Amino acid sequence: MKNIGIAGFGTIGRVVARHIEASELPLKLAAVSAGDRSRAEAAMAQLKTPVPIVDTAELVALSDVVVDSAPTAAFREIAETTLRAGKTLVTVSGAALMQWPEAADVARAHGGRLILATGALLGLDAVRAAAVGTIHSVTMVTRKPVKSLIKAEHVVRNRIDLTAITEPLKIFEGSAREGAIAFPANVNVAAALGMAGVGPERTRLEIWADPALERNTHRIVVDSDSARLELGIENIPTDENPGTGRITAQSIVATLNDLVAPIRIGT
Repeated sequence: MKNIGIAGFGTIGRVVARHIEASELPLKLAAVSAGDRSRAEAAMAQLKTPVPIVDTAELVALSDVVVDSAPTAAFREIAETTLRAGKTLVTVSGAALMQWPEAADVARAHGGRLILATGALLGLDAVRAAAVGTIHSVTMVTRKPVKSLIKAEHVVRNRIDLTAITEPLKIFEGSAREGAIAFPANVNVAAALGMAGVGPERTRLEIWADPALERNTHRIVVDSDSARLELGIENIPTDENPGTGRITAQSIVATLNDLVAPIRIGT
């Protein structure tokens, strides 16, 4: 039985908790942590078997595996505490991980493990396989509804007015590393793609705000010596947070299932 702690009991964390409760695999929700305790208590009341709401240190102590679904700013504290305790962390915060190059050294030194779940992307298995050989180029074009980007740090900081646009507007072009810094809460997928393939610096990224869209979309082209990959995904946003696709939480659940399932499908 794996005891699972959830750091951040918001949109993603609540979905993961419900799936753990319903799972027939040896997974058990041990505890959660949350920045807003009153909201967490209200959400906890909807579970069949409530668990304690604790701070990060106690969450790690009670858990074998910690799921990071907290805001990006909290990633470093959660990750360091988990890895230094020799535990496993599952996260989709690719942008935050990319900016912490010491993560592997910390995990190795303390016997911890960090798993970056696929999240709202696809094809990472194929990109990782292609990276065993030679990848010549990776390009990703992200298009999102205005409501998914209007509060993004880059948009607010640069005073980009998206409220009145009637045509698609390109609001960023550069490397995946630059994109992850500019949009830390919006392009975890680009960071994950970069780390899986040729690196964030060589992964090219465009971000568009498109008033005609209802879904977050990603188009990826990978050219390598083993295959040419053209990948596309249209993610249905969650009702609670338009910037987060429904499949993100399900990706975390699939990762947890892989930790205990007798058969694993995929790399």
